[in-house]
Amino acid sequence: MADTYDLVVIGSGPGGYVCAIKAAQLGLKVACVEKRKTYGGTCLNVGCIPSKALLYASEAFAEAGHSFAEMGIEVEPKLNLAKMMSHKDKTVKANVDGIAYLFKKNKITGIIGTGRIKAAGAVEVTKDDGSTETLSTKAICIATGSEVAGIPGVELSFDAATIVSSDEAIALPKVPERMVVVGGGVIGLELGSVWARLGAKVTVVEFLDKILGPMDQEISTAFQKLLVKQGLEFKLGAKVTGVEKSDAGAKVTFEPVKGGEAETVEADVVLVATGRRPHTDGLGLDEAGVRRDERGRVEIDGHFKTSVDGIYAIGDVVKGAMLAHKAEDEGVALAEILAGQAGHVNYEAIPSVVYTAPEVASVGRTEEELKKAGVEYSVGKFPFMANGRARAMLKTDGFVKVLADKKTDRVLGVHILGADAGDMIAEAALLMEFGGASEDLARTSHAHPTLSEAVREAAFAAFAKPIHI
Repeated sequence: MADTYDLVVIGSGPGGYVCAIKAAQLGLKVACVEKRKTYGGTCLNVGCIPSKALLYASEAFAEAGHSFAEMGIEVEPKLNLAKMMSHKDKTVKANVDGIAYLFKKNKITGIIGTGRIKAAGAVEVTKDDGSTETLSTKAICIATGSEVAGIPGVELSFDAATIVSSDEAIALPKVPERMVVVGGGVIGLELGSVWARLGAKVTVVEFLDKILGPMDQEISTAFQKLLVKQGLEFKLGAKVTGVEKSDAGAKVTFEPVKGGEAETVEADVVLVATGRRPHTDGLGLDEAGVRRDERGRVEIDGHFKTSVDGIYAIGDVVKGAMLAHKAEDEGVALAEILAGQAGHVNYEAIPSVVYTAPEVASVGRTEEELKKAGVEYSVGKFPFMANGRARAMLKTDGFVKVLADKKTDRVLGVHILGADAGDMIAEAALLMEFGGASEDLARTSHAHPTLSEAVREAAFAAFAKPIHI
């Protein structure tokens, strides 16, 4: 065996590469194993980063064709899809190259190959040429992320062109005339909105009776209405029973969850976006004695340790929301723990964002969760229609909603539907991290005119009254 590492990380997605970098910064000798040709995992290569590049570009295209004229900018936008895809690819390359640079800067040994745990302290890496190398290490971090889940009970034949997953939906060669999106969650709505803005007729088929499953109901309902105005069609409470190719492209068959006649919708492209599952197969976990739960997730304790000493797990392979920044936080915390420090993650203050137009962002509890838990709370809301900056930007859709404990005024949840919601939610996450009250937020000066003033006004509404309505 070669030199012994302090830590070998399997997977270089946001959780893995952040864990590796932080551990190296704390003085540990680190190696990171990645099966792709480039670092960054699903997020940087085919997920978060490329989809956001397309979301931004398609939103700019839609704005140029609609709202620009109202501001006195008269243009007739023409779509060059190949160039838009090139923009996406350049964005991806810049990010994955950046991770390679950070590995070099922090003296991390990056290894391209498929990692498998032989036992505690030993990771076998199989290279593309079939050769193997065994890494000796004091600690192993499983950070292999997640993969497309598919549709329960439905046999799928992905072909990268007609029946596709999110991996292929970010690289379609042309705009489909009709697209069916199976799944009304974050991935389906983001990519569905991209192709809708570029000209596709998009139909979303969702098993639940609402979009964005765990999202606050009021936000979900308002958001769906805005998407309908943008041209998306929804089939809610619908169970998909078949997805197959047809002469016209593909067809999706579904039936009402509560009973009724089955319906079939034809499309040029069917995007299956029904969520993701932990990627834990083929890692040698069972042989090594690492326990998994009924959903295939690696079981861990409060310090990310698995059932085997010296083996840890973070990110999408463990319980909790499948979010890149949640994985990053866990990566930092684990690195600190391995270095003898007190790493910790506050799961009550991890935000979630849907990068559509407008954006949807939330942190903390929803009204439904508070009601179920029997918590008495106050609600403060403020519409962007009453915000001066939003009016100037022609981005008045949506509102901010603050939920605070009725007795202590401590903020328990914040939900934003509106432009730049993903950036504004950071203020709420910081407030909640320090156990702040709605009054604390309302009495904090906000620059004028800014969209963030709507957050302040909603906080005012939670403990007193808003100023501008």
